[in-house]
Amino acid sequence: MNYRISHRTEYHYAEPVDSGYNEARLLPRAVPRQIATAAALAIDPPPSDYRERLDYFGNRVASFSIDEPHQSLTVTATSEVTVEPRSGRLDLFEGESWETSRGILMQSSDAESLMARDFVLDSPLVVAQAGLADYADGSFVRGRSLLESVHDLMERIHREFRYDPEFTTLSTPLTQVLEHRRGVCQDFAHLAIGCIRSRGLAARYVSGYIETVPPPGRQRLVGADASHAWFSVFVPGAGWVDFDPTNNQVPETQHITIAWGRDYSDVTPLKGIIFGGGSMTMKVAVDVLNLDTACGQPGGDATGNPAAWQT
Repeated sequence: MNYRISHRTEYHYAEPVDSGYNEARLLPRAVPRQIATAAALAIDPPPSDYRERLDYFGNRVASFSIDEPHQSLTVTATSEVTVEPRSGRLDLFEGESWETSRGILMQSSDAESLMARDFVLDSPLVVAQAGLADYADGSFVRGRSLLESVHDLMERIHREFRYDPEFTTLSTPLTQVLEHRRGVCQDFAHLAIGCIRSRGLAARYVSGYIETVPPPGRQRLVGADASHAWFSVFVPGAGWVDFDPTNNQVPETQHITIAWGRDYSDVTPLKGIIFGGGSMTMKVAVDVLNLDTACGQPGGDATGNPAAWQT
């Protein structure tokens, strides 16, 4: 599948901002089965300094500063990405048990396993707690394969938790998500990661986008998409495998990866420090356009360009 993604963030300030320093993780990274053919950031007002680097986890980070007074800031990331299907079928019932996999992970000295062990430890937003271990008990049955255990965990979260964007914020602790059985994709990813880590296994947070398809007879709404989050588990000998508890699926060609880390705090799309500004409002518009199916559909022209981009 070939996609064009637009992610536009607008900040408006009640008073002039004297200067600001920002970091953006909005450009897609190269991962297995995903190729970023184009990616760029447009920043208004133009930054006085702009640099790109890779962070500790290999994510693309754009750092920029604006030294002139301004009362608004707009950051637009536009990317074109190709996502290829999995070469073979993922067999959940083959492979080592989760207990054996844990032992292999802890004993292996290869570079991939050593890096994966970073994702067994607590992180700022996912801290070990009895509730997570108790919830994990229902999926991590003795002798069950690692992939089957994680797949069962994903299905249980999807089935037992309600998607409710009004219930949580970024500061809502996992204890409340567990107690009230509701949250959003970030919460469900954090929950799964905490459960997996409670078993001494490695799990990481993945941020990106998912292609959304409008109901039959409904027009595609340009800019109405949103960022998405899911998680990956490390399988010794096979690498990282993604799971999406919000949609109860193993990601294939509809998920576009931007960044990954221990939790959301490692992959925040846009963050920074400003001097001045007073109160602030923020508006985000995301558009994920499938270029393979865009021709002739509402929201795109014959070349696959979103209507919102046309001049």
